[in-house]
Amino acid sequence: MEGAVMGKARMEAFSDGVIAVIITVMVLELKVPHSEDIASLSPLLPVFLTYVLSFIYVGIYWNNHHHMLHTVHKVSGSLLWANLHLLFWLSLIPFTTGWMGENHFAAMPTALYGAVLLMAAIAYWILQQLIIAAQGPDSLLRKAVGGDWKGKLSPFVYVIAIAAAFKAQWISQLLYLAVALIWLVPDKRIENALNSKEGAR
Repeated sequence: MEGAVMGKARMEAFSDGVIAVIITVMVLELKVPHSEDIASLSPLLPVFLTYVLSFIYVGIYWNNHHHMLHTVHKVSGSLLWANLHLLFWLSLIPFTTGWMGENHFAAMPTALYGAVLLMAAIAYWILQQLIIAAQGPDSLLRKAVGGDWKGKLSPFVYVIAIAAAFKAQWISQLLYLAVALIWLVPDKRIENALNSKEGAR
């Protein structure tokens, strides 16, 4: 119905389901070795390491997405599409994870992995900005993210990592890991903003 308020429950549930499937698809890339000795695990090490890195990234997106949606009370069509845009790029992580791991961090897979991370970061930023715009001048999310130095720094690092992939892949891997570690540190900005709002009531 025109003008009806759409709740966020379905969008949140759908997003959680997609992210759960992404993690499931990634773990299925870890093929069980046919030999029983410990040496048979050695060829799987690159795949396992890329899985761990990607699991951390997907977990970070799930965590931040969950907190961000706590500031949302209603959704619009543009928010739904922006959310789908983010999920599209996240859904490509299993493919790039597997390709990079199977090819032992070769240049092109490493660069494509970074490109997907870059596009996911941009998609998350777009979703965040649409939520802020919908909330108006007193946006709780705007107050929570502040200058958002992490969000501004990450795409810049990804671009450097993509370029470095064709010269020294280990630099790219270190940069991807560095961004993950930056975001892995618990971020209480949205929680604190929500608590402040509740305390003001």
